[in-house]
Amino acid sequence: MNKSIINTLVAAVLLAASITVVTALPLKSQAVDTPQATEKSETVVKSQAVDFTSAAESTVNGVVSIKSYASQSSRQQYQDMNDPFFEFFFGPQARRQQPREEPKERQTGLGSGVILSADGYIATNNHVIDGAQRLEVTLNDNRTFDASVVGTDPTTDIALIKIEADDLHVIPMGDSDNLKIGEWVLAVGNPFGLTSTVTAGIVSAKARNISNLTPGQGRRGIESYIQTDAAINPGNSGGALVNLDGQLVGINTAIFSQTGNYSGSSFAIPTSIVKKVVKDIKEFGTVQRAFLGVEFRELTPAIAREKNITATNAGLVVVNVQPNSAASEAGIIADDIIVAIDNAATTNTAQLQESMARHRPGEKIVITVVRDNKRHNLSATLRNSRGDTGVTVVGDVSALGCVIKPMTDDELKSMNRQSGVKVAKVNDGKFKDAGIRDGFVIFDINNINVNSADDVKQVYDSIVQSDEYDHVMFITGRYPGGRKQYYAVDLD
Repeated sequence: MNKSIINTLVAAVLLAASITVVTALPLKSQAVDTPQATEKSETVVKSQAVDFTSAAESTVNGVVSIKSYASQSSRQQYQDMNDPFFEFFFGPQARRQQPREEPKERQTGLGSGVILSADGYIATNNHVIDGAQRLEVTLNDNRTFDASVVGTDPTTDIALIKIEADDLHVIPMGDSDNLKIGEWVLAVGNPFGLTSTVTAGIVSAKARNISNLTPGQGRRGIESYIQTDAAINPGNSGGALVNLDGQLVGINTAIFSQTGNYSGSSFAIPTSIVKKVVKDIKEFGTVQRAFLGVEFRELTPAIAREKNITATNAGLVVVNVQPNSAASEAGIIADDIIVAIDNAATTNTAQLQESMARHRPGEKIVITVVRDNKRHNLSATLRNSRGDTGVTVVGDVSALGCVIKPMTDDELKSMNRQSGVKVAKVNDGKFKDAGIRDGFVIFDINNINVNSADDVKQVYDSIVQSDEYDHVMFITGRYPGGRKQYYAVDLD
């Protein structure tokens, strides 16, 4: 083939290629101009352009900074008192005569809170205010208030506090049940004391239990967290997790980190739990906790093979049913597999905890179980830790059947004690059942020193609110002139 023919063929190929490219552009252009294509194009643009500004602006004023304070005696005083040469030079009397400095207040914690009502009710984490003697709340407009504690619930790590103020900005309550995996959320709080900080992320998981991430730390209580990748750090605890509509969907409470700072995963208590806990605290002073009364383990492939379970791949295998419990009344038996409560999937520990945390004793639920590879719906009336459907009122220790009186300084001195309370009279009740008699002096309950009837009530409340199966007061004390004595008071 001669050179002119080859050149002619190459030119033809190039011309065809140029025509293909040129004609392709007008065709695409025409497709974009059609109404149907325009609608699709706008849909794509909308899905990519996420606007956080509206949600951020509507929520920053509804989140507060919380500082906790506690008194601290002068460190120098303790150094002098522990100096081995102090008594040698100044004599034993001088040690007792050293003037005591007034306790000094120091900041012990920093966190965030969410305004729930215009008249000053604020939700936060229990661990933010735990042990505080004074709470200082700072609003986004820099106004500062002292706050009082309305009630706490260590089991869910929720606390309700109040400031005396009006017309506060409230973040509307949203429904965490409607959150979807992959949905955008904002975390609003005060990390490291940097007020009004907003970070964004997506919902990574729901009903997340993180105890397995922190082995050796024991149970944290009720865990059914919303997991996100929104960055939170120390100071964010108690802050708001909101959706793009500016609605509260969770209270930020924890991060998983080996350094103490954010490393990719954060966790929030869902509003499905927050709403119920706050309502109980406002109405009763304590949480009305419902119990099903079963011991269980999560279904695994090994258990499924062992028990020939083919009707479900996930669920809670009942190991034991407590007598006189809601579960026994409903007819649940060992080896039943719980798969749903009120038609909501309940196939892991976190989901069961969240479901129970929504309810009060006395409420009815429908439990779906798999038995012999067939589904059954069973009706149950939930009960409290005492096994009945009654209300628990904070501070009510009538079940103990006793009169508690404070000790005088002389009485404490005669026993060489710095704390203690006297059981002035024993009536019918738990104390009498345990063998405690009039005149017994209580030093501590469950290793907590007590100095007043209120101290005894607080310990009692914390025990009966606990979701552990054993509700026992371990009491250390003694009768006047006697030896130390120990009692175990069963509160169940």
